[in-house]
Amino acid sequence: MRVTVYAGSASGSAPIYRHDLDKFVRELVLAGHSLVYGGGRTGLMGVAADAALSAGGHVTGVIPRSLIAGEGAHPDVDLCVVETMHERKHLMADLGDAFVAAPGSVGTLEELMEVWAWLILGDHQKPVMMLNTEGFWDPQFHMIQRMMVRGFLQRRERDSIFRINSSDDFAHVVDGWTPPPVRWSSSRHAASSAPARVGVPSSAGN
Repeated sequence: MRVTVYAGSASGSAPIYRHDLDKFVRELVLAGHSLVYGGGRTGLMGVAADAALSAGGHVTGVIPRSLIAGEGAHPDVDLCVVETMHERKHLMADLGDAFVAAPGSVGTLEELMEVWAWLILGDHQKPVMMLNTEGFWDPQFHMIQRMMVRGFLQRRERDSIFRINSSDDFAHVVDGWTPPPVRWSSSRHAASSAPARVGVPSSAGN
């Protein structure tokens, strides 16, 4: 499985962010998965790439030409250079079989929310997860919960994004994954959509 990991060019304020992502990616590779990521060599992007490479994994990086100088393209990955951020996001989504957002800033948040929206709208049927180091994504999940409580989000949609803490949680989500039904039956994926799982995996609660 190719796992798209969304991670930024900063490392965060505590070593735990680097440590957890390094451990998570290494374990993914040892489980037979490969990495798709944003192509940079700095911050948590660099941590993800270096972890996968050191574990013997294959890494595909996707980076806009305009960011090569700033983020610094990683020299040791299979690099796909695109022209725009929109192309980057679409290619990373197309290449990945599952999505995991590491702790990050507005770019990571935007990528996470967009790929999850695409799931809800039926543009893909792949699981979306948040690596919840030190409860980083808890406030975002509380906002998602608020969307549901206030009537803007369906429960089955709320249940289609997961907070995870380890590669074991990742495997648990993937093994039990059933995509939610799309909102509108006119979607091109509606005919093949399966009923959503109401329950939440106990070790990877969302």
